[in-house]
Amino acid sequence: MKHRRISGRRTAVAGAGVAALVAAGVTFQTANASEPAKPAAPQTLSIAAAGKLASTLGKDLGADAAGTYYDAKTRNLVVNVLDETAAQLVEAAGGRARVVENSLAELKSARGTLKQDATIPGTSWATDPRTNRIVVTADRTVSTSEWAELAEVVDGLGSVAEVRRTKGEFTPFVAGGDAITGSGGRCSLGFNVVKDGQPYFITAGHCTEAISSWSDSDGNVIGQNEQSSFPGNDYGLVKYTSAVDHPSEVDLYDGSAQQITGAAEATVGQQVTRSGSTTQVHSGTVTGLDATVNYGNGDIVNGLIQTDVCAEPGDSGGSLFSGSSAIGLTSGGSGDCTAGGETFFQPVTEALAAFGAQIG
Repeated sequence: MKHRRISGRRTAVAGAGVAALVAAGVTFQTANASEPAKPAAPQTLSIAAAGKLASTLGKDLGADAAGTYYDAKTRNLVVNVLDETAAQLVEAAGGRARVVENSLAELKSARGTLKQDATIPGTSWATDPRTNRIVVTADRTVSTSEWAELAEVVDGLGSVAEVRRTKGEFTPFVAGGDAITGSGGRCSLGFNVVKDGQPYFITAGHCTEAISSWSDSDGNVIGQNEQSSFPGNDYGLVKYTSAVDHPSEVDLYDGSAQQITGAAEATVGQQVTRSGSTTQVHSGTVTGLDATVNYGNGDIVNGLIQTDVCAEPGDSGGSLFSGSSAIGLTSGGSGDCTAGGETFFQPVTEALAAFGAQIG
């Protein structure tokens, strides 16, 4: 039997929001030292190595952690800390320390206030370790009175948060790497996965909530929904029901594909690539983590990755990846691939954990 080939997608994004290494002891200079010791130069790290270092430091630093991000230009892990003592520990571990005002606990508290007092359709908020703030965004549908309400809440948070406007409208991108269709709608396949030894693929939950049987671009039925979660989350699991090849790769729309070997957390500052059936392949940067989006129809999704990678309707569910690592599934956003905008992605690691599946 001749097998047809269905590619998955992937995007790189590693986790962030951690800080410094607690050493077993701190060595102080003797009274005879003529000048202070110079801090060690930050290590040059790959994004994968930076993610591992951030995870280790975050566990060790505890309450002194204030967030991390990856400086792609210098290839350093930048670690936000609350005092100079913690900064010394970060530098000893190979990170670049930055003393900031707001702790992770304060940022988390601000998110709770926004959820309670400013859950307005057409708004989003995400943690940005580069500014050490919660960045709140209102789309064009937010009215003058709603903007005033939102601004009052943000002003009450002081330096912990800032608010801005976006010209677009936050919507789920329903309309896909490879196109998958059903019930008159179109989305994109995210990544091929394996569960209990059987082949599946994952895509956006707002797609699987609306469509239960999926076909490829030629109209051949290839799968049926097995699990779906939206709103709150935005992921869906589809079981292959036909004899198609399902390689662990993402379509690059130039006759080639990116092999996907595993899943990874996103990191702010990380360079990522998205593949989708409407606008094909575009790249950009992770700009925020743990984002909450209040889509205009009232559906709220939490824990998303925010990027400046463009997307349009039909790209929903498509792959966000970094190298050979799967990072996210396209959820929604504002703007388009002409004017640009913000796009949000469901973390792949969370979806895989929920489904008990693996990249494969």
